[in-house]
Parts: sequence; C-alpha cells; structure tokens
Amino acid sequence: MINAQYPFIRLFLGILSANFMNPSNSNPITTKQPFLFSWKLFPAIFIFFLLFLNACKKDGFIGSPNASVSFSADTLKFDTVFTSTGSITQSFKIFNNNDQKIRFSEIRLMGGSASAYKININGNNTISAQNIELAANDSLYIFVNLRIDPSTANLPFIITDSIKVAYNGNERFVQLEAYGQNAHFLNNVTLHSNTTWENDLPYVILGGLTVDTSITLTIDAGCRIYNHANAPVIVHGTLLCNGTKTAPVVFRSNRLDDPYRDFPAGWPGIIFSGVSTNNILRFTEIRNAYQGIVLDGPAQNSNPKLTLHQCTLNNIYDAGVLSLQSSISADNTLISNCGKNLLLVGGGNYQFTNCTIASFSNSYLLHTNPVLTLTDSYEGSLGTISGPLSASFINNIFWGSDSNFEDEVVVNKTAALPFDVSFHNCIYKGTHEPPYSTLLNNIPNQYPAFDSIDVTHGYYDFRTANDPLAPGINNGTLTPFPKDLDDLPRVVEITDIGAYEKQ
Repeated sequence: MINAQYPFIRLFLGILSANFMNPSNSNPITTKQPFLFSWKLFPAIFIFFLLFLNACKKDGFIGSPNASVSFSADTLKFDTVFTSTGSITQSFKIFNNNDQKIRFSEIRLMGGSASAYKININGNNTISAQNIELAANDSLYIFVNLRIDPSTANLPFIITDSIKVAYNGNERFVQLEAYGQNAHFLNNVTLHSNTTWENDLPYVILGGLTVDTSITLTIDAGCRIYNHANAPVIVHGTLLCNGTKTAPVVFRSNRLDDPYRDFPAGWPGIIFSGVSTNNILRFTEIRNAYQGIVLDGPAQNSNPKLTLHQCTLNNIYDAGVLSLQSSISADNTLISNCGKNLLLVGGGNYQFTNCTIASFSNSYLLHTNPVLTLTDSYEGSLGTISGPLSASFINNIFWGSDSNFEDEVVVNKTAALPFDVSFHNCIYKGTHEPPYSTLLNNIPNQYPAFDSIDVTHGYYDFRTANDPLAPGINNGTLTPFPKDLDDLPRVVEITDIGAYEKQ
C-alpha cells in the first residue's frame, strides 16, 4: 500500500535491493550472506528519507491553534431592499494557508433551522457540518442563501446571523446582515438642502444622519425612524417633528426582534450641536437610545434651542436629556426609566411645565441616579465650564424608586454667576428641599399614585390612578398649555400635576 501511495519509495527500495549484490555485482546475495552497506549510498538514502518525511508531513494535519486560516470576507451584506419574497445567494472562501492539511471541527450557522439564512458546504445544504478537511494551500467555498418575506409582522429591518468556523480550538465568525423590510434606507447621509420626510415608508438610518447647518429636516406625522447601533442623528441645522397623538413621530432602534427590541442603548440618540437652532418636537417618541437627546451650547437666538411639546422619552441607557449650557422649553412631556432622566449642567435656560420625570429599577436599568440634576457647571475637556442658570419647574413630578440616595432632585451652585431656579406646585421625592431654589406650593415625599407600575412585566402607566387622595389631582397652577400628553383638555383653574390630567 505504501509503494502504491508513494512511487519514489519503490525506487528507494530498488536501490537498497541493489546493495544486496556482491561487490562484483555478479551474483545475488543469498540469505546466508551478510548485508554489505555501501557508504556511497548514504546521500541517496538521506535524500529519500527527507522526501519520505515531507510526504508524511503533507499527508498529516496541522493541529496548532496558530495555524494560518484566512477568510475572503468577515461580513456578508445583502444590500437588496426586499419588496417581495426573495432569494439571494452570496459566498465567501476559507483559505488554508499552511503546508499541511487542516481539519475544521465544525462550520455552523448559529441561527440554526430558525434562521432566515441557509448555507451550503461542499455542495451540501445544511446548518452544520463537522470534521471538514481542507488540503494545504487550498480553499473552501461557503454559499449563503437568504429567503425572507418582508410582509411578515415585526420582521426586523436588519436581519442578522453568523457562521462559526471552528478549528484547532479556535472559533472564527463571519457575520451576516440583510435588509428585511421595504423602507427608505439612509447610510451615513448628510442633508444639504431642506428636506421633508413623508409618512409613506419607514426610515432606516445606518451609519448616521446629519442635518447640515442652516438646513431644516421636517418629519411628518406618523413617520417611524429606525436607527442602527452606529447611527446617531446629528443636527447642525433645524429638526421639526410634526407628530400627533394618533400619529406620533417615533425614533427607536432598528432591532424589532425579541429580546433586542426592548434593550436600552440600541442606538446613539439625537445630538443638537452648538450651531443648531429652533428645533421643535411635537408628539415625538424617543426610545431605547444610549442618550435620548443631547444639546451642546446655548441657543443662537432668543428662541429655545429645543422645544418639547407632548413628547415621550423612555428606556434610555444614560441621559434621557443631557443639556450642556443650552436652553429647553418642555411641556406635557414624559421622561421615564432612564439612567439619568434629566441632566442639565453648565448653566442654561430651562422651562419645564406639567412634565413627569420618573424612573423605576427594572431588568434593563437600575435606578441609581437622581431623576433631575441641575447645576451651573460641569467638567469639560478644558476644565470646569460654568454659566448663568435660569430654570423654572411648574406642575412637575420628580419621582424614583429603589434609590440608594436621599433626593431625586439635586441642585448645585458652584460659580459666582446669575442663578435663578424655582419649583412651583411640584411633587418630588427627597428628604431635603432643593437648595438655592425658590419653592412654592410643592408636595414633597407623597407618592404620585401612578396608575399601574408592573416592573416584572415591563408595564408602566404614569397616569394618575383613580384615587381621590392622589396628591397631584387639582393641585397644579395655571399654565398656558390647554391639553395634556394624551391630548385631552386640562381644567384651566385647577389643573393636575404631571404630564397627564385625570379625566
């Protein structure tokens, strides 16, 4: 068998047999004659021995975890927008860059049989294959097929999976990404002219969206904007969101599949730069971001940099609203279950009226920071930055649960600059009154009697329960805003505290 597999061995054995001839080469050596080794044969024997070892080496398997294996791609992206049931095939190659064979202990589609993807290995349609041999300096094709129906309810806009390649104790992965629904896809886009988004298809933002200086992006009622994990919305110009109660504008992560649909920090958030002006969000929902809204620097005119009118910010990992020396006017707005609900630092100008700022610890976020932090300074990259502070809070609720601190409202004054902060007709949790502040008709440490809080099932209804003793009912003061977050009328003379009016 060895002779058949390695022909040069037959030649080698022939040379050895020739050495069994007597020195005159006239008569074969019999079995009784001693073997006479000729040193003249040593170079030939040595060369053939090396050839034999080399052949054995190539026929063996490299077992080192440092074996050189490369891939033609680390990610396969299926860039087609699917408008009907579709089938697309792509491929990648695995290269064995070694001078020995390698054995892949497993190549597996991680999503298994439930995945929208299918793979083909060595001509076999499968989800997993074991002990695949690849010759030295050879390559292996893996074909990937995708079949989806975009009409499926709750289908993610980005369908992801991966292929695991295991060998010699290593695990390498090739990522799979595909668009899963028909939508407007914007990949790292900058708007250089005034633009209006109509409510015809969802908008999926990949890589980020930038609104250029002096440009206005207007978003019509009912538009839904789905943001990838690397896709902030950066506004140097103006953002106008014209949502309604029945058709809000929604910003959220593009992961709609469980459990990712409810994860905070699914996308970066909305950033209003120092030159941004006159931003107005009406009936706008911002969910699942890392930071919901970030404002950098003061307004460039007499208008607030941002107006929030009947908006909702929820389930945000870090700050629901982070304002650095900026200006906000907010009314009938809910900011709930954020790492730091409302963080207003470095001074600025703020008016919050009939808002509910509340957090409850849950399986995604622990409530470990005050729901409101207000200060005239902060530590920037160039040191301490301070500014004048003017802030008015009327008819608001500031509440949190399971806290390791005493006060849900923290006010701090550090600079010798104008400082004017007032709380009128507010409910807040805290053992101390907010310092450096004007206080009038506030209700400290009385639970707001929220309608339904079910942390286990992730259900939060921050409306007032049907309880005549609820502290917020009829204890607000007159404001210029006639309707609540549900777009229902308020009782003008005896309005309620918080974002919702008890009907």
